[in-house]
This record gives sequence, C-alpha cells and structure tokens, in this order.
Amino acid sequence: MHPAPSVILFSTLSGAGFGLLFFLGIGAPDVIGWVAFVFYVIAYMLAVGGLFSAFFHLKNKRNAWKAYREWRTSWLSREMWAAVAALLVMALYAALQVFAGLRVAPVGWLGAALSLLTVFTTSMIYAQLRAVPRWNQPATPATYIVAALAGGALLAGQVTPALWLLALLAATVCFHWWSGDCRLAHSGTTAETATRLNGRVTLWERPHTGDNYLTREMVFRIARKHVVKLRVIALTLMSVLPIAVLLIGGPHHIPAALAVLSHLIGVGVQRWLFFAEAEHVVGLYYGAHQRRDA
Repeated sequence: MHPAPSVILFSTLSGAGFGLLFFLGIGAPDVIGWVAFVFYVIAYMLAVGGLFSAFFHLKNKRNAWKAYREWRTSWLSREMWAAVAALLVMALYAALQVFAGLRVAPVGWLGAALSLLTVFTTSMIYAQLRAVPRWNQPATPATYIVAALAGGALLAGQVTPALWLLALLAATVCFHWWSGDCRLAHSGTTAETATRLNGRVTLWERPHTGDNYLTREMVFRIARKHVVKLRVIALTLMSVLPIAVLLIGGPHHIPAALAVLSHLIGVGVQRWLFFAEAEHVVGLYYGAHQRRDA
C-alpha cells in the first residue's frame, strides 16, 4: 500500500505520547509540580500532535465527527473514543499532580490503561483487515503496543525498562516481518480465487488504461533490495542504537535525547515499511504480488 506521511507521523508520534502517558499514569517517574508539567507537555504534544496529523489524511475533514457514531463496528471510532477518554482522565491526573501536588493512583492507573487501549485500537484498525494478510495477525497489535511502551519508557527516563522493551521491540518487529512475508501465500488467496476462474490465471491486459485510486493506494510495490536495506536501518535506529547509547551514556540528558530521537526515526522507518510492504489482495486483479522485484 502507498505510505501516507500523515499516518506514519500519527502512529509514530501518538504511540510515543500515549506510551509516556502510560508511564506517568503508573508513577514512573513519580514527579509533581512543574517537573510533572514538563513531562505532560511532551506527552500531550506527541499524542495530540500525532492525532492531529491523521486528520489531514481524511478525504472529507468536515465529516470526521461522524466517526464517533460508529463505535459498535469501527475500530477507528473506538480509537477516537479511547483517545478522548485517555486524554481527559490523564488531564485530571496531571492537574492534581501539577497544581495540587497530589498523585491519585487509581486515576493514574485508569489513564494508563486507557492510553494503552488507545494504542491497541489504533493497531486493530489494521490487524482486523483480512484483505491485507500481512497485517491480519496478532503480531501487528504487539508491535504497536511494544513500540509505544519502549518510546514511553525512553521519554520517561526509565532506563532499565527501556532497555528490555527496546530489545523486545526488535524481536517483535522481526517476527512480524518474518511472519508477514509468507502470509499472503499462506492465505490461499490467488489470482484464481480472486477472479473465480479455473486453471492458471495471468494478466493479459490491465483493466483500464490509466491509474485509479486502487492502483495508486493499494498496489504500491517496493523492490526487495530496498526492503532489506530499510529493515536494517529501522532495526538499527529503532532499537540497536538506543540500547547502545543508553548502555554507554547512561541516564544523562544528551544520551537520553539522542536515544529518543534515534528511536522515533527508526519507528518512523518501520511504519513506512509497514504500509509499503502491505499487499492488498485487490492487487491480484492487476497482476501484482505474483513475484517480487529483485
């Protein structure tokens, strides 16, 4: 599928923001007053900024509010409700910490749970799509949740949890890549099942002379040599380099900032691949997914 910059920014930044809100909600770090205020400003800038960037991906932005009505059937709607609930609960928790010097633990725990729920609902927008076999697997929500927790731990200055979560993120993303590479083939969906024709089906001529929405958005292809290169870059920036920086530099401000920056760039590359590698089954009607480019 064609990677949309707004969606990549949204999933990368909002995930880190809600991850930080999770750690603040469980009291790690246990801060009050204006120190807490700084942490919450960072968390809300990332979470709300990421959500706002996704707004620009909508075709008809005036109808965005209507998505709230479809919570029974739409993961997008559930994500919007979960995000609003998490931000409101954490705003109350933050106000008590900053202005009253109080940490009401049950409110923080509820906000932390809602923050993780928001990340989960975001991941399920993609994981529930049977038309994209690479996404339709339990490893998809796992990568989103672990990435949010790893980014949140880095931003919260929780070095030991961050080291473990970054290592877990690398393992989870590698498993998602390994599992996703064969899911289309194992799904049983082929050009024959797509067209309901017997025998070997090959594309003789495209259905139309020009591009359309499906060919632009759903039949995006990336050469295999670029995939390998980008996977190495994503893994290095997302996990390997931040782990090395934290182990060498410790919990000081400059190494921590470098680790956070590297991690966010790496997650951004991973999310670009997440969309670029996704093989939508509609591509079978256009002769796609028959082979990979060298």
